[in-house]
Amino acid sequence: MGKRKSRKTKAPPPKKAKLEKAFDCPFCNSRASVECTINLKDRIATARCEVCKDVYFTSAHALTEPIDVYSDWIDACELANEGV
Repeated sequence: MGKRKSRKTKAPPPKKAKLEKAFDCPFCNSRASVECTINLKDRIATARCEVCKDVYFTSAHALTEPIDVYSDWIDACELANEGV
């Protein structure tokens, strides 16, 4: 007689890595003080530092994430400092 096949349990699906929502300020170097908000109705995204009160505005669309807004801000800072 044949042996019954054992049932193997399926492995759980891999978890997606969560992206950060608070970032370091490029001006005052405060940790986790920059928060990004996205207003899809007005298509405006803002990055605001709670310590030095610096604000950056950019355009937003349906696929915009907070990390995208922060990256745009860092790119704009580097572009402004290129000629210095």
